[in-house]
Amino acid sequence: MAVKDAFAPLVDLIYPPRCPLCGDAIAAQKGLCLECWSALEIPAQATDGIAAATLYNDTARQLVLNFKHGRKIALASMMARQIAGRLGELDGDWLAVPVPLHRIRLWQRGFNQSALIARELCKMTDAKLLVDALLRPRRTPSLGGLGAAERAEVLNGAIVPNPARRSRLAGAQVLLVDDVLTSGATTDACKTALRMAGASRIRVACFSRVPEGG
Repeated sequence: MAVKDAFAPLVDLIYPPRCPLCGDAIAAQKGLCLECWSALEIPAQATDGIAAATLYNDTARQLVLNFKHGRKIALASMMARQIAGRLGELDGDWLAVPVPLHRIRLWQRGFNQSALIARELCKMTDAKLLVDALLRPRRTPSLGGLGAAERAEVLNGAIVPNPARRSRLAGAQVLLVDDVLTSGATTDACKTALRMAGASRIRVACFSRVPEGG
């Protein structure tokens, strides 16, 4: 038994488990209350190459906001569990690569939410974490309101493979991990960088995906 498991009853006694969304009492520190769970939308089927745990509705959005901006980083484990349930069996060796943040954004937030999810996902699968496989040397503005061509232009050259990790990426199967997949522009930029480094196969693993047309 892990030390943290041995002390779990004491932690629950001092800090009674609460749903991280609504604050209602729950049985354990690892999830949501039944009402909040039921408000999450699960994709009917996996999109080719994309394993998304949920669709991006109001409940998923609030979870992501609490995670990123409310600094409830313990949600990373729950999000990773949901993603792992959608991945299925991973054939062969895989690297888990988080979508990178620019250094200023990383400094402001204090953590890369995608990297936290990727770290937890590696605990639940046989994937190996390569946290700095991709770099974001140029800061980009918000992509909201931009068309597909404009998004691609903004992200052109903004995400690149880490020269120190090219040998690890060459021929590798990669799980590209993110919290939310929105327009797909950032994902496409990451895929381009991974292919530049020689990745042989790329799957996207995210907690939530904006429905097409959403």
